Amino acid sequence: MPQQVTVTEHIMLHQKRIPGATGQFSRLLNELVMSAKIIAREVTKAGLVDVLGFTGEINVQGEEVKKLDEYANRILIHRLSRSGVLCAMASEENADIIEVPDSLPRGDYIMIFDPLDGSSNIDVNVNIGTIFSIFRRNSDPEEPLLAGDVLQKGAEQVAAGYVLYGTSTMLVLTTGDGVHGFTLDPSVGEFLLSHPNIQIPEQGKIYSVNEGNYKYWSPSMRKALNYFKSNRNALKKPYSLRYIGSLVADFHRNLLYGGVFMYPPDVRDPKKPTGKLRLTCECNPMAFIVEQAGGMATDGVNRILDIEPDHLHQRVPFYCGSRNDVLKIQEIFEEEAKASAKKA
Repeated sequence: MPQQVTVTEHIMLHQKRIPGATGQFSRLLNELVMSAKIIAREVTKAGLVDVLGFTGEINVQGEEVKKLDEYANRILIHRLSRSGVLCAMASEENADIIEVPDSLPRGDYIMIFDPLDGSSNIDVNVNIGTIFSIFRRNSDPEEPLLAGDVLQKGAEQVAAGYVLYGTSTMLVLTTGDGVHGFTLDPSVGEFLLSHPNIQIPEQGKIYSVNEGNYKYWSPSMRKALNYFKSNRNALKKPYSLRYIGSLVADFHRNLLYGGVFMYPPDVRDPKKPTGKLRLTCECNPMAFIVEQAGGMATDGVNRILDIEPDHLHQRVPFYCGSRNDVLKIQEIFEEEAKASAKKA
């Protein structure tokens, strides 16, 4: 039987290769892993305990808060703030930056997370997940925290990942040295390395998008969609539409099988003119993962990881997945932009 490597062992091996490593990152990941196990336990009991449905509250995004969403948020904030290695956190569910209080030990890392992505699917037992992004503080730790310490562009991430709660619980992680997947073995209570060195196929065979919003899209986005609907992929087969409606679930499938995820801006909701997905807690970590796996992520023009956030809950268009497919989207958008400029 091959030797089973836990996520903790994997991280410790990675840290040994970094000059001056203090072990802080390993401690942070240990707390994150523990939080994921607690959340996974509650997810598997959903329907048996009172964690389904809404809390009656509205979050900073203007969305109704699910009970399990709020539970996951509380678990992450409670455990991570006591890790001793964070100075601040930011959550999709909280309006402002969450600073670790002076009464608790603090460190130089900052974590941004979506506690439960896809929470609209909780009540119907569809895959959901936790997405996270880790940065290192830039300012003097003896001085007050600066907004710029949290609002760093995605290229500055030191790690990112997600936990997928499904038929099995899986942690997908990158520390800037490839992408690795760890599956929770409930018999031993450990995340074990199951998918080493994940590489997304250069050419995909799946497109993932909510076609129900078609009439609200720009002409260039409609043209991009029609390309995937009418053309054949590298296997000489038509692209297949696969859309779950949970970013983490759609992303995970495309990461393993090859494909492109698209969430364009639309005019359906005037409050979200640049799309629905948040740059800091959703797009940045997924972009870091997909690039480390050989793929691409853009807003249609710019590399996601190069965008400087101007506020914590900034939304951006998001096109992410197999390199050739994302390049094709950019090519179509560029052609449409040039055509529009000529007409003007």
